[in-house]
Amino acid sequence: MATRLNPYLNFNGNARAAVTFYHSVFGGEFTTMTYAEGGMQHDPADADKIMHSQLISPSGYWLMLSDTPPHFGYNPGNTMSVSLSGDAEAELTGYWNKLSDGATISMPLSKAPWGDSFGMLVDKFGVSWLVNIAGPGRS
Repeated sequence: MATRLNPYLNFNGNARAAVTFYHSVFGGEFTTMTYAEGGMQHDPADADKIMHSQLISPSGYWLMLSDTPPHFGYNPGNTMSVSLSGDAEAELTGYWNKLSDGATISMPLSKAPWGDSFGMLVDKFGVSWLVNIAGPGRS
């Protein structure tokens, strides 16, 4: 297997809802393992929380996520974004439209000064997304 760099998103008890939502956006296949299934539950209340989930889309996107166990501490921040880019306008616009459901739009998807279409949003799970669609003749 080739090496790859994957975004790994952490949630506070709603990772199952998040991976289900991202599956509705990107399609593909996803797997999940709970803390109980992985033998890592320290508290019975964590048994059904997601220890690891992985979504692989038909376009080859890999997205990994989990619920942060309470003993690790959940500290959301704004130091990370997930970027989608390319020249497949219909595909990327479709992702934007689906991610926009319940999102806070920081910058609407529109023509940018550099000639591409660009937009920024924070989805309903608090994850920041950047979408850049290459303009004609660019990739």
